[in-house]
Amino acid sequence: MEHNHIHCESAYHHEVSEKSVRLLLVSFFINMLLSLAEIIGGIVAGSVALIGDALHNTSDAFSILIAVIAFKIGCKKSSKKYTYGFKRAEIIGGFVNLILLFISGCFLLIEGIGRLIKPQEIDGMIIIWISVLALLIDIATAKISHHDAHHNSNMKMVFIHNLADAFGSIGVIISGLCVVYCGIYRIDGAIALLIAGYMIFQAAVSFPKIVNILMNAVPEHIDIAEIKRAVLQIDGVADIHHIHVWSINEHDVAMECHIQTCDMNIAPQVCALLSEKFAITHSNIQIEKINCGDECSL
Repeated sequence: MEHNHIHCESAYHHEVSEKSVRLLLVSFFINMLLSLAEIIGGIVAGSVALIGDALHNTSDAFSILIAVIAFKIGCKKSSKKYTYGFKRAEIIGGFVNLILLFISGCFLLIEGIGRLIKPQEIDGMIIIWISVLALLIDIATAKISHHDAHHNSNMKMVFIHNLADAFGSIGVIISGLCVVYCGIYRIDGAIALLIAGYMIFQAAVSFPKIVNILMNAVPEHIDIAEIKRAVLQIDGVADIHHIHVWSINEHDVAMECHIQTCDMNIAPQVCALLSEKFAITHSNIQIEKINCGDECSL
């Protein structure tokens, strides 16, 4: 039985300008300072909603930092130990960030319920002024990330996060206005619960996707049966088996397979099909004249 291994790469670029990366780094520090101001203001004003917005803003600030680190690490070349490179650093960072987001959401949920049951007097004007500042910073950060959001999903997520932060700040402003002009203190707990619900929901929705990538699961948009049908339509391909498809990171999909054929030069055609039809960026194809059958366990 004769085997021939062919490795193919196709380039899919998700380039982000160096200027955008530098601006994101500045945004991270500004958002961290804002979170500190919101926490101090929340403690002074007695507002759990403002503290909740600070926790959410801190989580999103770390999302920005993770994005910056991922862009930097992703540029590093593969090594003898890390042969696939460092593209999964972004996914690992995202996983840690999701855990922190979930824990913060649960903490805020408990605090919000407590404030609904036993409302406390809070300083609405402090809440309003700090939240207005937060809203302006959220809008500015969203504008920075929007520049590259249309061609890079990581930047798109940063943009969505900051847009959501802006709406959160508006909610806290409304909370402050209700306190100042209507004396409704329970609104603070209600806004906190809304922010907590959003944080927990966001963590729960994103968790399966990240775990699937870490577990080398087949990407949701890939149908292995469809891949098999498409490859078998290529002239000269007798069979395709031992198909493995997984995500290297959020953008890049890899695949390895065995192809039974007498044409030892068919691999580039198969790679082109996988790239054009299924957006598979990394292919490792083993060519064999005789089906290996049970000799290969994976």
